[in-house]
Amino acid sequence: MYLDEVLPGVFWDAKYASADNFTGNVVDGYLVNRVIGTRELSEALLRAMAIVAKRGFGLFLWDGYRPQRAVHCFLRWADSPEDGRTKAKYYPNIDKREIVPLGYVAALSGHSRGSAIDLTLCDPGNGRPAEMGGTFDLMDACSRHGAEGISSAAIRNREILRGIMEDCGFIAYEQEWWHYSFRDEPYPNRYFDFPIE
Repeated sequence: MYLDEVLPGVFWDAKYASADNFTGNVVDGYLVNRVIGTRELSEALLRAMAIVAKRGFGLFLWDGYRPQRAVHCFLRWADSPEDGRTKAKYYPNIDKREIVPLGYVAALSGHSRGSAIDLTLCDPGNGRPAEMGGTFDLMDACSRHGAEGISSAAIRNREILRGIMEDCGFIAYEQEWWHYSFRDEPYPNRYFDFPIE
């Protein structure tokens, strides 16, 4: 399902449909700037949106369903020589060769099952993302839940997002404050590869 069609007022920017991501290119399988998820994921997000709104926030989505070809594209990129184009923004403190071993990129992803979502809190009026102590896909220790050295506002906002998502049936990924997997996913053993178009 296109999540913008079932989540009234949601904001989104499918980063992998543009060059504004850690690969520096449009990623294989992302043909349009849309975010897709399973019906079950969308129903859980709808519940989360209602709770988020009571806290004075909206939701901003970056990625949901991810074609398996995109995962392969990530792995090819991680195995390619360093060109430095995206290092400062996305992995300033680690070597590109460490991205896979450290768990920032995996050969199999819950995203390819349509049951993972990358998102943040935002201003419900204009979609401006809330302070979270780091940007989407920042491969750094500061992106971990419980990271030290981030502002009190970022700590509070991460805790709000995590609490709401967990209450709505999601599991946090400890290394990435923005990544949540739906606990009762409908396709736990499938990895889909249809393009987002």
